[in-house]
Amino acid sequence: MKTTIEIPEPLFRAARARARRDRTTLRALVERGLQLALAERGRHPAFRLPDASVGGRGLSARIRDVSGSRFRDLAYDDRAE
Repeated sequence: MKTTIEIPEPLFRAARARARRDRTTLRALVERGLQLALAERGRHPAFRLPDASVGGRGLSARIRDVSGSRFRDLAYDDRAE
């Protein structure tokens, strides 16, 4: 399949020089790089934030209906920055 990608000029020059030194093509170098990048991603599961919630019944009645700015003021002890 043919596609077009934009590569920063310094990276392109370095890749082209490496391909010449390795007596291969830029295409082969890009293909191998993509294979390695995909394999690397496959080895690490996606990050999942652990559930750190605590038991409770949601916001207290005192702050359940306050505005966002008032909530921030309460969170910062009325010292909004």
